[in-house]
Amino acid sequence: MIAATSLPGQPQALDWQRALADAIADPAELCAVLGLDPALVEPAFAAAREFPLRVPRGYVARMRHGDPRDPLLLQVLPAAAELAAAADFTGDPVGDLDSSAAPGLLHKYEGRALVVTTGACAVHCRYCFRRHFPYAEQSALRQGWQPVIARLQADPSIHEVILSGGDPLSLSDRRLTQLTDELQAVRHVRRLRIHTRYPVVLPERVDAGLLKWLARVPLQKVVVIHANHANEIDEQVRRACSDLIAVGATLLNQSVLLAGVNDSAVTLATLSESLFAARVLPYYLHLLDKVQGAAHFDVDERRALQLHRELTARLPGYLVPRLVREIAGEPAKTAVVAGRKSRLLSGAVEEASAAFDRIDRLDLRERSGE
Repeated sequence: MIAATSLPGQPQALDWQRALADAIADPAELCAVLGLDPALVEPAFAAAREFPLRVPRGYVARMRHGDPRDPLLLQVLPAAAELAAAADFTGDPVGDLDSSAAPGLLHKYEGRALVVTTGACAVHCRYCFRRHFPYAEQSALRQGWQPVIARLQADPSIHEVILSGGDPLSLSDRRLTQLTDELQAVRHVRRLRIHTRYPVVLPERVDAGLLKWLARVPLQKVVVIHANHANEIDEQVRRACSDLIAVGATLLNQSVLLAGVNDSAVTLATLSESLFAARVLPYYLHLLDKVQGAAHFDVDERRALQLHRELTARLPGYLVPRLVREIAGEPAKTAVVAGRKSRLLSGAVEEASAAFDRIDRLDLRERSGE
């Protein structure tokens, strides 16, 4: 565990840094704090050797004591199922490495580029699609910002920069300021999008220093948080969201559909209502990215579609997140919808439809003997 105290001569750690340093990293301690069966500890240690446990204590405090099926606990407790081999589950399920445009810069989609700022996170989600990502070689922080900025400067088609990781808010306010000061010199960049779990799992990060940094960024600002269950959203999370909105950020949420965590229409509807009460708009509901170690969270597409239909019947349209899957090499997220002719969220819809029409014409010709 990282020490929570500062060395002599070093700046005093901020509250969020102390909370981060005090995160639980020992499965035995997590089980003891929650009064769980000690039999869970040994398999958790085995899985944690592949992908370590890390969870802030404030997030643990929202879990139900003595409940091994608590939906927040299931997202963070290492499990034996992670060690089971699963067909079609890989180390790079969304094709990140094939999209590298510079060290720490991914360019998958038209008009947008993603900066892998750091490999550090406040929490290690067991379903993380980058749990095997080679941050030592691909983190922009390790390479310095200049290769990223130079690549962005060279491509005037890029209008939006996405800060991701890891979690970009793991960086100090000073590091973030250095990066955004550099970005402001790229005249064709208009929007800054930040993908972060901090406002949900460690809301102390949204402090005066962070808000001051974000307020002075002149770009349009979008903060995409990540909550999967309404129990994650407490008063401190709502306050953090309100503070981000107050400095000009638009707040969206993306969730992952996870077996045992949120795979019911009632749970998903309650999450959407809780998000909107916190002034956050539901954005995406992702099917699980097929990363090694996470197959036990998978919800099949037919079940996902049924849940989404039920959710649509329960809620007004603006509270229904788009059900999507990320497919390596596609030009956009892929909408998960019934029927084979309307799956992509991009202009590739027409191309796919034309391809299916050609197949249908061939089938007719074969049946007619042509």
